[in-house]
Amino acid sequence: MNAPAEIPTLPLNDGRSIPQLGFGTWQVEQPDAARVVGEALEAGYRHVDTAQMYGNERGVGEAIAKSGLDRNAIFLTSKLSNDNHEPDDARRSFDQSLKDLQTDYVDLFLIHWPLPTRYGGDFVSTWKVLEEFQRDGRAKSIGVSNFRPQDLDRLTAECDVRPAVNQIEAHPYFTNDAVRIDNRKRGLLIEAWSPIARGGELLEDATMKRVAEAVDRTPAQVVLRWHVQRGDVIFPKSSHAERMRENLRLFDFVLSDEQMAALTALDRGEPGRVGPNPETFAG
Repeated sequence: MNAPAEIPTLPLNDGRSIPQLGFGTWQVEQPDAARVVGEALEAGYRHVDTAQMYGNERGVGEAIAKSGLDRNAIFLTSKLSNDNHEPDDARRSFDQSLKDLQTDYVDLFLIHWPLPTRYGGDFVSTWKVLEEFQRDGRAKSIGVSNFRPQDLDRLTAECDVRPAVNQIEAHPYFTNDAVRIDNRKRGLLIEAWSPIARGGELLEDATMKRVAEAVDRTPAQVVLRWHVQRGDVIFPKSSHAERMRENLRLFDFVLSDEQMAALTALDRGEPGRVGPNPETFAG
């Protein structure tokens, strides 16, 4: 087992902290999950992000159990499936998640999508169930994913606990800065999903390659460093051990203000989005 990389932690609004860099498991299939997550832990990751909808919680749990690491050495996140928003479904599925993950608690549990066109637009009753999980200690922190500012307004007005994080799509082609700025004012930490976008176009971008050459790093390391310097949490995914290790090497170089600005200027607005739009996504 490699020594964990020197990964900074960021403060959450509930008094806890979260490693800024983690390992993502989206599209890691269940048969491969134990091996892939095990390799990530071996490489030095101590923050793992999964979800009920990923279908790989059992593999993630197996990898953690076999790692030899103390449970409190790993920051573990999962997310509620879009089909489990009804309060009793949320409770049942959370119990199953803990069983599959072979743990008594998760460090962070999120509502995966707000789903404004499902459940009569009611995610408030779902959030109140997450508050239960936090009160009984089975979710140390709770948060949301893909929530719009108006969704957060409802939680503020109708609920007791403020989300600790909002996990949203963000990358140089879709900086999503309006949501980021709004959430920061509310005291929420941003987690950026699809931090390298998808399909490889971003990594082949001429500006990205020029900056990478200037700092003698790969384009992937450069875009991940851009996120780090913006102060967001990221969890890149790879099934290759060498790429996992490469993605950990982000904290021994710095992008200049000019380089950061050049990458931010790649923003395409809505056409740069690679995932669903929370305004209309129904799961």
